[in-house]
Amino acid sequence: MVSSKGLGDSPPRQSVKQYGVTKPISVAGPTEADIQRSLELEKFLVDAGLYESKEEAIKRAEVLDRLGQIVKDWVKQLTRLRGYTDQMVEDANAVLFTFGSYRLGVHGPGTDIDTLCIGPSYVSREEDFFFILHNILADMEEVTELQPVPDAHVPVMKFKFDGISIDLLYASISLLVVPEDLDISDLSVLYNIDEPTVRSLNGCRVADQILKLVPNVEHFRTTLRCLKFWAKRRGVYSNVTGFLGGVNWALLVARVCQLYPNAVPSMLVSRFFRVYTQWRWPNPVMLCAIEEDELGFSVWDPRKNPRDRTHHMPIITPAYPCMNSSYNVSISTLRVMMEQFQYGNKICEEIELSKAQWGALFEPYLFFDSYKNYLQVDIVAVDIDDLRAWKGWVESRLRQLTLMIERDTFGKLQCHPYPHEYVDTSKQCSHCAFFMGLQRKQGEIIQEGQQFDIRGTVDEFRHSINMYMFWKPGMEIYVSHVRRKQIPSYVFPEGYKRSRPQRPVNQQQGDEACGTGSSEKRVKRKKDPEEVDVEQDKAAKRLTISPQRQDSVSPEIISHRFSSSSQECSASGSAKAKEIVEGDRKCQVGMGKMEDLVSTNVENIEMGAIGRGMRWMKTDEKGNIEPDKSDKPIPCPGNAEAGSVSNSSVVTSITSDVSSSGDVGFESVGGSSDGNTGSVEGSNILGISQGDSCEADSELLLENGCLNAKEGFQDGLHEELEVLDLSSLSLYFFLFCFCFLP
Repeated sequence: MVSSKGLGDSPPRQSVKQYGVTKPISVAGPTEADIQRSLELEKFLVDAGLYESKEEAIKRAEVLDRLGQIVKDWVKQLTRLRGYTDQMVEDANAVLFTFGSYRLGVHGPGTDIDTLCIGPSYVSREEDFFFILHNILADMEEVTELQPVPDAHVPVMKFKFDGISIDLLYASISLLVVPEDLDISDLSVLYNIDEPTVRSLNGCRVADQILKLVPNVEHFRTTLRCLKFWAKRRGVYSNVTGFLGGVNWALLVARVCQLYPNAVPSMLVSRFFRVYTQWRWPNPVMLCAIEEDELGFSVWDPRKNPRDRTHHMPIITPAYPCMNSSYNVSISTLRVMMEQFQYGNKICEEIELSKAQWGALFEPYLFFDSYKNYLQVDIVAVDIDDLRAWKGWVESRLRQLTLMIERDTFGKLQCHPYPHEYVDTSKQCSHCAFFMGLQRKQGEIIQEGQQFDIRGTVDEFRHSINMYMFWKPGMEIYVSHVRRKQIPSYVFPEGYKRSRPQRPVNQQQGDEACGTGSSEKRVKRKKDPEEVDVEQDKAAKRLTISPQRQDSVSPEIISHRFSSSSQECSASGSAKAKEIVEGDRKCQVGMGKMEDLVSTNVENIEMGAIGRGMRWMKTDEKGNIEPDKSDKPIPCPGNAEAGSVSNSSVVTSITSDVSSSGDVGFESVGGSSDGNTGSVEGSNILGISQGDSCEADSELLLENGCLNAKEGFQDGLHEELEVLDLSSLSLYFFLFCFCFLP
């Protein structure tokens, strides 16, 4: 912690050492006001519960000692089994190092401990670490939630030891006996090792270098603790999602400490935002010069490596081999972070003018008030253990979905992934959900009727998810489009949705471009008969594509516009059943006239049905659609039956408002993951909670599209919704027309 005495003790100006690759921006020390603000900042951090108690600190130290003894005994056991001499068995050793927030001294209560076990050359990672040590830990009562991740970029074993979360890495170095006083910063530890081992060692090596390269370690720690807390509150703390993780924030803070060597934490926080709002990315942030590749390992160098030129926010690690620690950052996530830096800079300016308090800086980001359109990614599994593994796989690839959307829309559709998971505790299965905000790139000219077609994007994302090697029955994923008013209630901890604040004009324009029907809101005009039909027929606002079987190639789904001459549904009325025929690979989906599904003056985001299989209609030689003569039922949103299997994700077209008073719904459908013609799964996300059933009034029935009697349309979150037979439907439709239509 920082004391007032320590804050005032700044080294003389003439004795200031140059840290980093450039001279300091300022060597000025703090004023009395700066010292007072620093004390207030630290009090705020203490009150926020960011420091662990003495009891927890003691318990962590005991757990590390116990774990250190376990790995030593494990290596001695392997040495004896391999037939080495008694002297070798006695000398056999393994050492445990920490890195990450614990090593840097900025960990808080409940945070995990990043640990690295270094063993001799004859103890392997694949067999000895992930098999023998894994079994030793699995038999211990103190160890729970044991999860090996051998195929990760940095292989790791995750578990809890006596309630303390541990991330354990392993590195086998080219020594027969590992000395107890091993200097991990020495380059000799990198001799004759592979790339995964280098990455495992680099966590500790980078943490040690950071502490050596900052002018004042205590000021660095307080500032880093503050900014990590700020990043979590503002939704920009997550390396896997495409934002920044712990080491990234540590490197950014360390560079600011180098640029202002005599500054105290309150000054460093303010200078942090001042520096990085003006930073000209992709110029790299470096704490020291990049070392040459002495041992042949690849280092970050955009002059030699074409891939390094594509990095948007390079933050270079200070230990050899120097790497870009923030390669996950995309154009969209960089945009979000720059907006948050601007926000932080504005608040810090007000704090320095005594117009605001520190609490204002840490106001949570209102993600669900910031956009009108969202992607909802639901992840479900049979139990919590399966969900933990399945969620880790899916979450590690959500960043790819952001990159794919950027690529396929040429950067015009911006995607904001939110690094926070939400759980619907009302579900019987284990469940979590992630959300992404969607908006048009600001400054883009809005063309009337323009659409974003990301059906193929979601299809590609689904295929990448389906590559999971350890998939089990019950592991499923559903991707849905939801409007702000359709956000499920479990997202809001207060139990109710926040009131919608007045939004800036530029933000509204961005959302309007994302398919929210802004043209009707801007210009009031007389509606033609077809548009009146759309308003009256809310069933025409719902699209559902139900995958039934696996196909190796996803077909063309639904076109952006429909011709009334060739694509009119054969069934008349405003709520006709879907007509589906196995034949040519063209898919017909509709209730009512197809041309009513897309208004001629709205913008759409098209995300087609991306299932393992789907229902088809056929066309004749002239290209006309032939109606289905079979008596196939229409699926109704409901719960997945026991034993249903799916891990595919599908999304139907996202259509904007067709009037100022109505919203177009959206359905997501998941097909059978094993390729069998099993149950059909999906989620119909409307402006009601997911626990609602189809037995509502007639208007809601038409909105939900529950037009089927025999075949259940199963929800990916296992909610069972009742269905209606066609005779009941006719009665409800008659009552609806009688009561509500003029």
